Amino acid sequence: MPRTVIVSNRLPIKVQRTEDNLTFQSSEGGLATGLGSIYRADGNVWVGWPGLYVQDESEEEYVRAQLAEDSMAPVFLTESEIRDYYEGFSNGTLWPTFHYFAQLAVYDDALWQAYVAVNEKFCKAVLAQTGPEDTIWVHDYQLLLLPEMLRKARPNATIGFFLHIPFPSYELIRVLPWRDELLRGMLGADLIGFHTFGYMRHFLSAVSQLLGLANHNGQIETPTRTVLVDAFPMGIDHARYAEVAASAAAQAHVSEYREALREVRVILSIDRLDYTKGIAQRLRAFELLLQRYPEWRSQVSLLMVVVPSRDQVAQYASLKEEIDELVGRINAQYRTISWNPVHYFYRSFPLDELAALYSMAEVAMVTPMRDGMNLVAKEFVASKADQRGVLILSERAGAARELSDALIVNPTDTGQLAEALHEALVMPEEEQITRMANMQALVRQYDIFAWTKLFMDRLAYAKTQQLSLATSMLSPTVVQKLEQAYQQSQRRLLLFDYDGTLAPFHSNPQRAQPDQELRLLLRALSDNPQNRVVIISGRDRETLEKWLGHLPIDFIAEHGVWLRSAGDEWSLFQELRADWKRDIRPVLDLYVSRTAGSFIEEKDYSLVWHYRRADAELAAGRARELTSHLTFMASNTDLQVLEGNKVVEIKNAGINKGTAAARWVSTHHPDFILALGDDRTDEDTFRALPADAYTVKVGSAPRSLARFHVAGTTEVRNLLRKLL
Repeated sequence: MPRTVIVSNRLPIKVQRTEDNLTFQSSEGGLATGLGSIYRADGNVWVGWPGLYVQDESEEEYVRAQLAEDSMAPVFLTESEIRDYYEGFSNGTLWPTFHYFAQLAVYDDALWQAYVAVNEKFCKAVLAQTGPEDTIWVHDYQLLLLPEMLRKARPNATIGFFLHIPFPSYELIRVLPWRDELLRGMLGADLIGFHTFGYMRHFLSAVSQLLGLANHNGQIETPTRTVLVDAFPMGIDHARYAEVAASAAAQAHVSEYREALREVRVILSIDRLDYTKGIAQRLRAFELLLQRYPEWRSQVSLLMVVVPSRDQVAQYASLKEEIDELVGRINAQYRTISWNPVHYFYRSFPLDELAALYSMAEVAMVTPMRDGMNLVAKEFVASKADQRGVLILSERAGAARELSDALIVNPTDTGQLAEALHEALVMPEEEQITRMANMQALVRQYDIFAWTKLFMDRLAYAKTQQLSLATSMLSPTVVQKLEQAYQQSQRRLLLFDYDGTLAPFHSNPQRAQPDQELRLLLRALSDNPQNRVVIISGRDRETLEKWLGHLPIDFIAEHGVWLRSAGDEWSLFQELRADWKRDIRPVLDLYVSRTAGSFIEEKDYSLVWHYRRADAELAAGRARELTSHLTFMASNTDLQVLEGNKVVEIKNAGINKGTAAARWVSTHHPDFILALGDDRTDEDTFRALPADAYTVKVGSAPRSLARFHVAGTTEVRNLLRKLL
């Protein structure tokens, strides 16, 4: 029976060494909660580091046996591996780069080699736990290379990947010396998930710019598979936080805190010690609030919880020192005998005390400089049973894309943050309730369990789509069946693309005219009264008529714009405009001037930028730029942009090879259909034809709506000879 395997850097358990033995304590993190129903199901398993350095093989076996009882499998790492792979490359290179602190990133090839080695170690551990039918879900930035490693070992495996931190702009990713390897590592997955559409967009841009892989509607075409990329905003266990906040234990803590604070109003800040969290900026904003609005002195306190993290690292130790100094300065300047401006705690709190703080606080200040999602904001919302309270949220947290009823601020604008604090403290109760009710409804609906289900359902869909686009080789057995069907039919429709299908590509498209062999093949096929041969091409009608107009065949030119049955006049599929060319042509001219060897082909109702003769690397980059430029210009118009083989074309939308092919099918009612094509525009033809049609993709990438594929034009001509 197929299983599901979860993979992350750390297991959802804390293994600690005591004087007598080892202790095992389950983690209460959001990911562990959401995935609990998966990894604890029959036969499933969670693979990761248990957080402990084992001393010998017997201890290793003991830990392995204990974890197996809770559906976990350990990957044992050494102290040097944690230092170089985790603290070094993961948190010293990737973490600052992905959070827009590239100036803090370390570029050390030794750390990179450690990162590669540990990802390989995880790969071996996962392969030992899985079979070819199992689903593997890899998590986060410590394991970016793992999907590709698993793919090489199990080409047909179902692999998902989710990144829990931001994915930055291409301009930051390109700085990394190992950027290509990291992107290819992620592309080993079938589905890649991010918290927000913005992160997804950055990833697609990086893949396009650095790897030259096109994408369409969040689908990346790799040489072997289609990879789906999507946004899945992570949630929390809303019911649990609401329940704990309302519990007797939490309310007892609220009473205790309230007794100590008396009537002072509370602004809450909770975060792990990290330079990405904007903790020092919050303190400065609170200080500015007290300066601008003296009436809040003695009336409001900032309750700041900072959870210790890596304070032995210089950057973190420096940050803690800055926070300590700011707290000391503010308290020294404003403290009175009966009032403390800042209550500062450098430690973590158990869940019931944390829920009590959420419940009691009137304002929560969640203002990271950059954050993938930030679940503290959602935990605060879930804990407000009376719906009174205001959330101040950084625009650079992923949660800001969802919690739009918060006061959204720029975390580096101290003045704006101080004003937001004042606005929150004077906000009418009715407005507070309206805003909080809206946010609670969203956090409740899109909780951690909905997130887990959505990702797994989407992964299954991605794999199904891959399989549906996986064509079979046109084997001798299939060719024999095709020949039999052809011979037994009376009305045959033969739809042939031209470039890359009947004739090989040429650096100069005008020199790709049909040779003697092709003309004889088409003549023999079209002379048979039972055959209707149609050349269905993106080429202009003048060229097609010049090359093949002497034959008794039909034409569909310019991707379906112009139609001509044998012996008839050309006609338009429908009335079209061409006045848009005067705005678009200058853009194409600009790209020709910037790309030596490229040129423009102008058809009646489309413009084409050819770059087959240009420098391959330069032209690929220019093509991606031009496609983005034209797509932007075509928005809210009846134009569409097509990417073909070394061409970018812009044309009228709604007309394609498929709509034209469908007209031939409905008009002539064939009992046998053969369609041959090599690029994305031919997918429209394959899509429009009946399921029993013989549709054949020509070329090396066997992903298509076509049922079968062949290697190239030589195989196409061999097939046509067999029909004769």
